[in-house]
Amino acid sequence: MTQRGDRTRAEGARVGPGSLLWETAGDPRGLLTGSTAGILQLMLPGLGAGVTDHSNFFEDPFDRIFRSIPPIWGSIFATDDAEGSEVGRMIRDFHPEIRGTDHRGRSYHALDPEVFWWAHATFTWEFFRARELFFPIPLNRGQKEQLYGETVTWYRRYGVSDRCVPATLDDFEERFARICAEELEMTPAAAWVFDPASNPASSEQGLRLPGPLSVLDGLANHFGSEFLRLVVYGSMPDALRRRFDFRWTDADRLGFLSVCATLRTLDPAIRRGALSGLYPEGTPRLAPGSRSEVIVAGPNPRRRSRVRAEA
Repeated sequence: MTQRGDRTRAEGARVGPGSLLWETAGDPRGLLTGSTAGILQLMLPGLGAGVTDHSNFFEDPFDRIFRSIPPIWGSIFATDDAEGSEVGRMIRDFHPEIRGTDHRGRSYHALDPEVFWWAHATFTWEFFRARELFFPIPLNRGQKEQLYGETVTWYRRYGVSDRCVPATLDDFEERFARICAEELEMTPAAAWVFDPASNPASSEQGLRLPGPLSVLDGLANHFGSEFLRLVVYGSMPDALRRRFDFRWTDADRLGFLSVCATLRTLDPAIRRGALSGLYPEGTPRLAPGSRSEVIVAGPNPRRRSRVRAEA
């Protein structure tokens, strides 16, 4: 940590080949907590209002994912900090006109550091949560602090004020928990996600799971949207689930534990490339079995099927 003015500034850590950030973002399991992270974004009033007012989210909620992930991952898998900052600033510069008032009449701006940081904080949480749930060997304390430092470096590539970035991992965890407990709301965008009557994607049937997870197809097809709910709610912070009274039974908990155990068991296959179809087309990622070779994801099977269905 370094001192700046009257406060402590977070220390960054190197991002590049061999880093934990590359290892986690370059593994498809790092995406599995992404739907929950997206919901946490929508539940922050200023961020949820920006998505509602300035995107086609309600017409095609998946479009935001397919458009956002490639450049965001590009800011991670850059050849050096200069290239990472170039991509990060490009992402930042998508946002200056995203401003307005939310559903309670409060003003918001996408480049408000608190709002912009929360979006990044959910990605940071996404990677930590994925490592906790789906990877066979948990990170030790030193590795967790290293990964947090790498996410600080990643955030600074956007060129947005870092005054709100927590100085340490402990500070991050404390602040993240406080925002979940006190500041997140059931915004119109978040409420729509959970409403199968208005959001057809929330009740999608006939789900086919990719690669070796096809062994769970029977469960997925039996429950339909219930399987998606299991993964999304299972990844969610416990305090948030309780605060908003999301249904989470003992059977749900056991089912989710089975999913986590399966993903850990499949670690060798995943490292060889299984589940790589989860990446949206154009997303930089690690080549199977490598910690340094970056490749770009090809056409996403789900995206292709959606395009064909709409044609």
